Amino acid sequence: MAARTGLPLAPGHSGAPVFPPVALSADAAPFTPLGAEGWPFSSQSDAEKQFARCASKLRSLRGDSTHLREELNLLFDQLISENYNKTFNPNINIRPEDVCLLLKHASCLVPLSQEHLVIKLCQLVHHLLNQLKVIMDEQTLDVLVSYTVHALSVCSTWTHSEILLALSTTVYGNGPQCHKHLSELLGEDGILLLYSSPSQPDMELRRVALTCMANICLRIPGQPPLDDQYRSVCFQVFLQTLQSPKPPNTDELFYSMVIQAALKGLQCSLSGGKWKFGGGEELGSVLATLKRLMFQGAPGVSVEWPPVLYPAPLPQYEGLSAPKPSEPPKEAAAPAKASGNKKRKSKGKGKKTGTEENRGDDGEEDEREAVPVPQRGGGRSGGGGGGARREGVGGEGESWSKPSAPSLYPSWKRTSSDSEFSDPEGGVQSKLRLYHARLRQGALHCLLAVVKGVEKRTLYGYWSSFIPDSPIGGPPPLTLLTIILKDPSPKVRACALQVLSAMLEGSRQFLGVAEDTASPRTSYTPFSFSLATAVRELHRALSLALLAETSAHTLTQVIKCLAYLVGNAPYHRLRPGLLSPLWKQMRPYVRHRDVNVRVSVLTLYGALVTTQAPLPEVQLLLRQPEGSSSAGSFTPQDSALSWRQRGGVSSPSCAPAALSQRNSHTPANTRSPGVPRTPGEEEAGPPWLLQLCVSLVTQPREDQSDGEGAGAGGPVALEPTPVRLEALQVLAHLVRGYFSLAQACLCEIGQVSARCLGETDPSIQLQGAKLLEELGTSVIQQYRAENNVPESSRVPMNQVVQFWSDVLSGPLNAALQNEQHPTLQTSACDTLSSILPQAFAQLPEKRQMMCITVLLGLTYSENYLVKTAAVRALGVYILFPCLREDVMFVADTANTILAALNDRSPNARAKAAWSLGNLTDTLIVNMESVGVDFQEELSDMLLLKMLQAATRASADKDRVKSNAVRALGNLLHFLRHSQLTRAGFQRPLEDAVRALVQTVQSEATMKVRWNACYALGNAFRNPALPLDSAPWSHDAFSALCCVVTSCKNFKVRIKSAAALSIPARRGCYGDAERFSCVWRSLAAALENSEDTNDFLEYRYCASLRHTLSQALLHLLGISQSQDMPALGASLAGEEGRGIKEHLIKYLRVEEGGEGTEGEKDGKGESVNPQQRIGGLQQTLNRLKGLEVGGEGGEKTGKEVVVEFLEDLLKTCEEP
Repeated sequence: MAARTGLPLAPGHSGAPVFPPVALSADAAPFTPLGAEGWPFSSQSDAEKQFARCASKLRSLRGDSTHLREELNLLFDQLISENYNKTFNPNINIRPEDVCLLLKHASCLVPLSQEHLVIKLCQLVHHLLNQLKVIMDEQTLDVLVSYTVHALSVCSTWTHSEILLALSTTVYGNGPQCHKHLSELLGEDGILLLYSSPSQPDMELRRVALTCMANICLRIPGQPPLDDQYRSVCFQVFLQTLQSPKPPNTDELFYSMVIQAALKGLQCSLSGGKWKFGGGEELGSVLATLKRLMFQGAPGVSVEWPPVLYPAPLPQYEGLSAPKPSEPPKEAAAPAKASGNKKRKSKGKGKKTGTEENRGDDGEEDEREAVPVPQRGGGRSGGGGGGARREGVGGEGESWSKPSAPSLYPSWKRTSSDSEFSDPEGGVQSKLRLYHARLRQGALHCLLAVVKGVEKRTLYGYWSSFIPDSPIGGPPPLTLLTIILKDPSPKVRACALQVLSAMLEGSRQFLGVAEDTASPRTSYTPFSFSLATAVRELHRALSLALLAETSAHTLTQVIKCLAYLVGNAPYHRLRPGLLSPLWKQMRPYVRHRDVNVRVSVLTLYGALVTTQAPLPEVQLLLRQPEGSSSAGSFTPQDSALSWRQRGGVSSPSCAPAALSQRNSHTPANTRSPGVPRTPGEEEAGPPWLLQLCVSLVTQPREDQSDGEGAGAGGPVALEPTPVRLEALQVLAHLVRGYFSLAQACLCEIGQVSARCLGETDPSIQLQGAKLLEELGTSVIQQYRAENNVPESSRVPMNQVVQFWSDVLSGPLNAALQNEQHPTLQTSACDTLSSILPQAFAQLPEKRQMMCITVLLGLTYSENYLVKTAAVRALGVYILFPCLREDVMFVADTANTILAALNDRSPNARAKAAWSLGNLTDTLIVNMESVGVDFQEELSDMLLLKMLQAATRASADKDRVKSNAVRALGNLLHFLRHSQLTRAGFQRPLEDAVRALVQTVQSEATMKVRWNACYALGNAFRNPALPLDSAPWSHDAFSALCCVVTSCKNFKVRIKSAAALSIPARRGCYGDAERFSCVWRSLAAALENSEDTNDFLEYRYCASLRHTLSQALLHLLGISQSQDMPALGASLAGEEGRGIKEHLIKYLRVEEGGEGTEGEKDGKGESVNPQQRIGGLQQTLNRLKGLEVGGEGGEKTGKEVVVEFLEDLLKTCEEP
């Protein structure tokens, strides 16, 4: 009756009545909600009542009861018969402590001599812990583990399987908590090692023991891992099990279950941490074992597998061999018999992969893989190594008839006449195929754990074993791509794709070596070319998988894998043509029925417009008219893909009015859809991808047959939220990488963002704000002088102003004030900081005041993310020309920054220090442009607070320190003489300089140190600083002299040399001894300018020598008579000849060049050789007229210097 009415029955109540339906009326009985089983909700379920009754009765039993055995037997049966699974009975609520109490008491009542009761107790332990997911306390865990371990040593062998199962359930995820028993279980001659040994004849005991060890290794998130000692023991047992051959006379199904348990254990051992199981030999052994098991039971595979895989350059390739007589492969033996009934191909030796074959339908179980699938399409064009062909049943017959050529032709593709199994055998063989598929899936899960746990650089050496570097032809290599293209199980294919995705993730540096733009050498194949070939083969194989796949879940994994490939491959170093087919192939999938497929397609498009943007190939694809790129891209899955729009063209039919109108009157509509657009036609309309994304975000869904998304039943049901979010992200990527193609739709995209900000979904609002930020940032990039964008190619200024006027008068204000969603507020602050400074100046004054007021107010937010973003935005605004001269705004910004520098959050302090650096940059600009008036208007007390705050921040973390020292340099440069002489500034001034000196000499990051060197040079520019008399002056020069000769980082040396050349007066260098020290340091640094152990530093050698030469000539230009002895002694010997060679190159502009760091940090002199030589001539004339008094030694020093300069001039003037 239940089956007819559709009303399910509760477990244990088969005779329960079925209530008839009652018509709705005023007289109807009150509504009573029903549980998952169709029964009214009550305070306590039947299972709970049964458990409580049995538990109460069990606790009342004592060991000396007369009928103890019978009562225990009855209670155990009653408890085991109940279904506690919350899937069937979600209302159940049994407390874990009650379960623990029951099991502890029961273990005390059951003596080990009563083996049948022991078995039932073990079954009860497994039943309750497994179904109720009980987290045990340590005492219960200890009692149950002790009981089961003792039972294994006392009870008969026939009970051990159930005891081990109870032990396995008990230790699940509790390995670290079992520390008292680990030595007994996993130590030398431990119980589990005994049962899991390859010599154990009982396969069931071996399987359960391996499962028990896997559960011990299993790590629950948030808990400590198992001790490395025992994890290594388990790892070795699992690996030994996987490597040992199948014992003779062992059932294949039972042995598959043992291998599956070992794979699960290996996965638990490898998961949740780095590889800790030995060096290359162990890793190669594991990889070889997993690669063999990846193909376990795959049809047609019969190869000799190497015991170890070696990293390049020691590759090993699988050698083909005939099947072994002792263990004929069951999947490959019979097809050879049936090959006589198959038609032979006309081109048997062509590079055919069989990858174009259709897969099983989505959700098809592995047991049903033998069911033939009707062929949908005719011929297909297989890219790369495969030509066009027509698939037919039995198309791989020729390869099957040859035992030496392995084939992975799926058994489910064969018709019933080709089946190797008779009807009675079908069930067994189908079950064996299912188990083999699970083995392959488990091996791939283990391989995924290895990929995640092993260092990327180590794993790169094994890529050739899993990713082919040449098109498949002849005997195909067995790799991950073979599984992706050939395996009959969609779950296995999905696992292989996950492994490949994990290998590709983060491989940009490795794949960046790939290059095939030049013709390869005939004598040898460079590694870069082999890697490029591997990238091309990945493209080819994944494109074929995309065509053949019909399982929606696996199809999603294929597209995600392609996204990882596109995001990491160096297409600017590869021949064009890889991305165009992929771009066109993905077009129909944007309207796929499955929402996850649609999201992954958008992710792939986002990767395409992000990778090395702007790529010329992608630019051409974006410029193509709407219909051209979809021509010929209709896939065999058209019935599933084009559910919105037939015909293969999947462009948005409901594009926004503005975009549709923009495209309606263009010449593109008169062109043939197959003719590509030339670069000059880019103005014809917005890119198709932009129209698609706008349509997905804003337009109603055309078809709601899949029942997805929010708003079902409403007239304006939009796309599901994941699709809209991904479309917004693609829009942001498109704007960032190809703004020149998207800028014509600036206002329309702004309207999309405004619409998103006006919605109620915070995630949509957030992406809308981020899109606005990308638009603003792209406009700023266009207007930067260094980017050299012609004015005709920029967005007109009046359009930028109108854009921001509309944005600021829209829903962005509500987002800025939305305290319930601080992440949205943060993004809105970032949006405000992306306004073009020139456009901000032309905004209405009330809009400007609104931006400033909101940002100043948000710096007092309790959320550190909002505060950080607001402080950063103020650090951007302080650089705006229209605001930086406003003393009141500068003061308000300074006060908010000073408050943020004391925040508890390191991120907030880091952004505050960055903003303080920008603010002090503004002070320097105003000092040079406005003059003393601005300096006098700024409060002395505020400057003192800024100096003290920056000094304190220089002792903070490196990311705070790097900008704090920048601010100190600017402040020391900005202070006037009247301020420096005041008593209140003396101590802070000394503390500030000493903070810079300590930073220069510290072990901080190189960026911090060269910022500190730059800050000292910046301070030296202030003529009011008492460099000649201050006590800290000696420490500053000593620190710079030490760094310029000894620092390993050449950029730090460059900054220190530039700082030493900045003081304009001889008196700033102090006495002759200090001047001589500076000279000797610069000369020694020039002599050792090529001494480095880091090859990367050599690129800065020329810039370093340029800066050092400039500094030495500066010292010669300001030197006085007291400096002549030291200068003469230096220039007279071997050191002088080395200095002369470098100065000649500098004067002739043979190195360093314009725009080098050293020149930018100097006085900005021209690189014209005549001007440099003219400056040297002036130095020579000055020294000749220098009056030298005292001892003759000084006269000799002067003569040496003059002679050195005359010889230098003569050499430089020679042609």
